[in-house]
Amino acid sequence: MDWLQSLLWDPSSVAHIVFLYAFVVAAGVYLGKIKIFGVSLGVTFVLFAGILMGHFGFTADTHILHFIREFGLILFVFCIGLQVGPSFFSSFKKGGMTLNLLAVGIVVLNIAVALGLYYLWDGRVELPMMVGILYGAVTNTPGLGAANEALNQLSYNGPQIALGYACAYPLGVVGIIGSIIAIRYIFRVNMTKEEESLKAQSGDAHHKPHMMSLEVRNESISGKTLIEIKEFLGRNFVCSRIRHEGHVSIPNHETIFNVGDQLFIVCSEEDAPAITVFIGKEVELDWEKQDLPMVSRRILVTKPEINGKTLGSMHFRSMYGVNVTRVNRSGMDLFADPNLILQVGDRVMVVGQQDAVDRVAGVLGNQLKRLDTPNIVTIFVGIFLGILLGSLPIAFPGMPTPLKLGLAGGPLVVAILIGRFGHKLHLVTYTTMSANLMLREIGIVLFLASVGIDAGANFVQTVVEGDGLLYVGCGFLITVIPLLIIGSIARLYYKVNYFTLMGLIAGSNTDPPALAYANQTTSGDAPAVGYSTVYPLSMFLRILTGQMILLAMM
Repeated sequence: MDWLQSLLWDPSSVAHIVFLYAFVVAAGVYLGKIKIFGVSLGVTFVLFAGILMGHFGFTADTHILHFIREFGLILFVFCIGLQVGPSFFSSFKKGGMTLNLLAVGIVVLNIAVALGLYYLWDGRVELPMMVGILYGAVTNTPGLGAANEALNQLSYNGPQIALGYACAYPLGVVGIIGSIIAIRYIFRVNMTKEEESLKAQSGDAHHKPHMMSLEVRNESISGKTLIEIKEFLGRNFVCSRIRHEGHVSIPNHETIFNVGDQLFIVCSEEDAPAITVFIGKEVELDWEKQDLPMVSRRILVTKPEINGKTLGSMHFRSMYGVNVTRVNRSGMDLFADPNLILQVGDRVMVVGQQDAVDRVAGVLGNQLKRLDTPNIVTIFVGIFLGILLGSLPIAFPGMPTPLKLGLAGGPLVVAILIGRFGHKLHLVTYTTMSANLMLREIGIVLFLASVGIDAGANFVQTVVEGDGLLYVGCGFLITVIPLLIIGSIARLYYKVNYFTLMGLIAGSNTDPPALAYANQTTSGDAPAVGYSTVYPLSMFLRILTGQMILLAMM
């Protein structure tokens, strides 16, 4: 029975360590799916499974625990950065600026309430533990990892801050959803009116491709070329086919329009009315039944050399006689603007004769197997640069210790920059959504399991005999007070739609359960849009602010 004894209790045995992690992760993920009042803790339950095993004495060598914890955190944070990178800077445009300012307000107030409670209790709760409570209250696990890493820089030997995190987390999830519900009743939100308001605004909020068939009726443009009409109208559109005297062809910039010609136009939704009025009237026409054998085909960009080139620089119309009408990226259709930068993984809608479309497919790649192979080089080059950046000491006046972005902040910053600008360095940043999620989930469960196993030995004593209930109360106040204040400002002053506000609250806390609840209340995508708008900046701030508090105040 020595083999069983070694498997269960030997902390230096590789078999024991893998066995322990496998059980903790499997049990945590499975139990995390259980819903209580419609809310589940999700993958975070891995932390509680680890705490339970740690409490009963199942542990591993400290150095191995720390290595797995840090590696899991790096993997998780880097994949988040790659995901949010392309939208990080664009999220500040137009209405996104207002939502991001409100999200920053929530982050700042969370910190203010946490520090206020820290000074109120006058040392009863240590600052590192209050930071742990803060991250549990806002349900942000990467921030906990970054704070842990900052404490390692400071050689902190106090109690595990994961204890405060674990105490505050469950009520944090409930408090976020409860705040969303409270705002609804405080301001007597009429859900039907909010839906109608969203539909009225949708025309201004989205720039989706719009397709229509038009017949030329405006005599003033008869005899003018396509390029002249575009310049005179001042609106960007693609004319992918023209029917003249019963014959269909693909127009170029020199094609002359005549009264009676029928056109297939692709433009942005907001430009469609102006283009229709200027050219003529909309008609019904089945383009597939016309005389010229043309095809519409989505072509996948898989060649690395295309990555980073603009659509206009490819000269598809002049060189191949085809038109590109729209580009699908990550499930979203984008208008084929000449300045649009192509990325590996884009699906380009090409219209033209079969042989011409086939030639374009050869140029762009269109080989799905290439995308199935992950770009491992980009991932590990990014992690290498991220750790290098995270290790650089940055001195600030008044701070006794130079600030380091650390093993969480460095990879996050580099991943965001690579996700947005990697194409300029010929780095292919494309990964399938399933591959990105797989790496993220593996990273976060390894981190949570490590933290839970390490902290489990003292958890029950902390909750039962120590200040566990105090941690829970502090966490609840940190969660609720900022959300009610900023939620009220958003409704009263900025007139933010309630469904968008739900996404804002969920995104500022990077809380998927709250987003899932918000999505259940509406058939539209407003909560998801609000969530994705503020998520990148919120995640960035959550990860860095905890480190800065600890390094500045300890």
